[in-house]
Amino acid sequence: MKQTSNTGYNKSITHSIRLEISMAFLMTMIISFGFCIIMNVLFMEKFYVKDKIETIHNAYNATLSDISNGIDITSVEFDKKTRETCDRYNIEMIVFEYPTNVKATSFSQRSGDAMAKELYNILTEEPNPNNEITIIKTDEINNITMQVDRDLESDTEYLEIWGVTEGKYIVMVRTAMQSIRENVKISNTFMAMTAFTALSIGAILVLFISKKVTAPIKKLYQISDEMKKLNFEAKYEDQNEHKNEIDILGQNMNELSEILEASLRDLKNANIALRQDIAKKEEIDEMRKEFLSNVSHELKTPIALIQGYAEGLKEGINDDEESRDFYCEVIMDEASKMNIMVKKLLTLNQLEFGNENATMERFDIVELVTNYVRSAELLAKQKEATVKIGNYKPIFVWGDEFRVEEVLQNYYSNALNHIGGERVVDIKITEKENKVRVSVFNTGSPIPEDSLEHIWDKFYKVDKARTREYGGSGVGLSIVKAIMESMNQDYGVINYDNGVEFYFELETK
Repeated sequence: MKQTSNTGYNKSITHSIRLEISMAFLMTMIISFGFCIIMNVLFMEKFYVKDKIETIHNAYNATLSDISNGIDITSVEFDKKTRETCDRYNIEMIVFEYPTNVKATSFSQRSGDAMAKELYNILTEEPNPNNEITIIKTDEINNITMQVDRDLESDTEYLEIWGVTEGKYIVMVRTAMQSIRENVKISNTFMAMTAFTALSIGAILVLFISKKVTAPIKKLYQISDEMKKLNFEAKYEDQNEHKNEIDILGQNMNELSEILEASLRDLKNANIALRQDIAKKEEIDEMRKEFLSNVSHELKTPIALIQGYAEGLKEGINDDEESRDFYCEVIMDEASKMNIMVKKLLTLNQLEFGNENATMERFDIVELVTNYVRSAELLAKQKEATVKIGNYKPIFVWGDEFRVEEVLQNYYSNALNHIGGERVVDIKITEKENKVRVSVFNTGSPIPEDSLEHIWDKFYKVDKARTREYGGSGVGLSIVKAIMESMNQDYGVINYDNGVEFYFELETK
C-alpha cells in the first residue's frame, strides 16, 4: 500500500477542483431536473384533471347562470357563446329539454341526440350497458353530479359534470380524459427534452465557467508548490480590473513569498557567518594547541640548559672564574634566544589572530632595502659573506613599511645563517607590470624538495642542528607568511643548483 507522509500529500489521489466544481454543478442540475420530471410524471395528470374539473364546473355554472337570467338557449348568441367557451377550454357541452329534446350543443346533432338519450337513461336508472360510469361527486343540494364515463366500445373516457336546472333543462359539460393524458404526455416529453438540452448547454457553460473560476486557484496552487521547493520567483499576476478574494489571496501570497525569501536569505547569511565563526574558532583552538605544543617543545631545550648550568654554578662544580664566566655566558645566551623567540611568537600571534592590521602607505622600496643592507653590514662581516646589490632608481610601492622591513630582515638573516659555497648574498629589485619583486639569494645547498612546502610552517626546521647552532626558532618564515598574506601579496622560494632565493612582491599602483 502506498504511504503518504504527515507533512505532504499524495498527488496520485488528488482531484482537480475544476472537475469537482463541474461535477457539483452538474449533479445539482441533474437532481433538480430529475425532481421536476418525477413530480411532473407523478402529479401532472392529477393537477391537470383538477384544473379541468374546475374549468368544466365554471362552464357549467356560467351556462346555468345564463339560463336563470332568461337567455334564449336556442338563440344564435347563446350558441356562439357556448362554442367559444368549448373551443377555448377544449370541452363539450349539451343542453336539452327533458326527456331528450336537444336545445343547444357543441356536439354534432347525432352525437347530441345520443348524449341526451344517455342522460335520460341515467335519470330513469336505465344506463347504457356499453358504458361504464364512475361517480366522482354528487351535490344533492345543487342537483349536480360529477362522473367519469367510459365508453367500452370505443374505449374512451370522459370527465363529465351534469345537473338538472330548476326548470325543465338538463345541462352537461364534459372533456375527454384522453386529451388530458395526451397533454400530460406532451408536457412530460417537453420537460425531458428541455432538461436534456439544459444539461448539455449547462455542462458546457459549467466547464467554461469553472475553468475561468479555477484558473487563478490553479495558479495559486502552482505558486505554493514552488514555494514549498523554496523557489520564490513565481508570482501571482492579477489581470482582473475588479479584485475578488482570490486576487487578494494571490497578493498576500506574493507578499508572503517576498518575506520568506528575505527571511531565507537572512538565515543563509547568518548560517554562513555562523559556519565561518565556528570554523574560525576551531582554527583558533587548533592554532592555540599547536602553539602551546611547539612553544613547550622549543623552550624545553633552553630551559634545560639554563637550569643545568644554573645548578652547576650553585653547586660550585668549577670554582675557577673562567668556568663561571662560561656558565654565565651560556645562561645569558639561552635566555637571549628565548627572549627573541618569545618576541617573534608574540608578533606572529598578533598577525595570525588579526589583532594588528596592515597600515598601507606609499614608500621607496629601494631606499628601504639599501638602508637595511647598510645597517646590517656587521652581520655580513661576521658571516664572512659578500653582499651584492645593484644601483636602482627610486621605486615607490604600497605596503606596511615596518612589516616589509621585517620580511626583508627575516630573508636577510636567513640567507646569512644558511650561506655556503662562494658565500654570496645577492639582493635584486625587479620591476614587473604594476609590481616590484624583491629577492634575496644566497649561495649554498638548496632546500630539499620534501621540505619546500613546510618551511612556512611554525617551528619547522630543515636542519635542526644548524638552526640550533645559530639560535633559530623556526618562526621567521611563518612571520613572513603572515605579513604578506595580511597585505594580500605574493611571496615564495626558488631552489637553484648553487643556492636558494626567497622573494616577495609589492604593488606600485
